[in-house]
Amino acid sequence: MSRISLRMMAMAVTVLAVALACRAGSGTVVPGPVLDERKPAAPEQRTAVFAGGCFWGIQAVFQHVKGVISATSGYAGGTLKNPGYEEVSTGRTGHAESVEVVYDPSQVTYGQLLWVFFSVAHDPTELNRQGPDEGTQYRSAIFYANDVQKHVAEAYIAQLERAHVFSHKIVTEVTALNAFYPAEGYHQNYATLHPTDSYIMFNDAPKVANLKKDFPQMYTGK
Repeated sequence: MSRISLRMMAMAVTVLAVALACRAGSGTVVPGPVLDERKPAAPEQRTAVFAGGCFWGIQAVFQHVKGVISATSGYAGGTLKNPGYEEVSTGRTGHAESVEVVYDPSQVTYGQLLWVFFSVAHDPTELNRQGPDEGTQYRSAIFYANDVQKHVAEAYIAQLERAHVFSHKIVTEVTALNAFYPAEGYHQNYATLHPTDSYIMFNDAPKVANLKKDFPQMYTGK
């Protein structure tokens, strides 16, 4: 059965439940990170990789963050080289649906990207699922590219846990990035290209709306 068919079945159970679940940390004020990477004086390009459920929504959120140069849906965290969507969907390759974010740290820092990730992009307390999607391929994960990213990510999770920001334990994995594989073309910019898709309307559009509302200084309408 196709992804769209499965999701339509899940939403048919109750539209209201899905709509309420789509906002990560709904009603929760998430503080920004105390520790962050160095902010350079001149423009640079750095890369970060995040996973938090279906990559359509994660990509859509980061595409609307000022300072993000590009956001690409793909696969990370598994053992199979050059995996495809059908293989990853089995949950047996170890990959997570992920998004590679290329950003300019002189405009938006890694810590600020994490702030958005934990605030509006997904719910970091859901284990191996987000909303109607279930399986390890939908897990919450941060794939760090270097020791600075590792340190900042681990410190931020510890900060949020100490402050008891969420009512449940954060289950986000912090793992070294071994490889990132771009997803098939039909997955790229899916939310932008299919704004009236029921899944996008109930699960992903609210995330972008929350980014605009909660982070007006970081939001871009591009």
